Amino acid sequence: MPSLLIRLDESTYQSLNRLAAKRQRAEFIRGAITRAIRDAEEDRTRRAYALQPDSESEADDWSNCEEYKP
Repeated sequence: MPSLLIRLDESTYQSLNRLAAKRQRAEFIRGAITRAIRDAEEDRTRRAYALQPDSESEADDWSNCEEYKP
């Protein structure tokens, strides 16, 4: 797994230490980065659909859908 060296200001560092135990900091940071990437990708998709929404003719017609039976 590649490593990344980052610098944190003292306030951020102290907050990180309060939220994640020393042995869990790396996992906490990986999770935060993963969520930030996913949120950015979802935001980009949302903006793309807002700029070019589906027309009614392209949208799925759910007026006559089958009932779901698990």
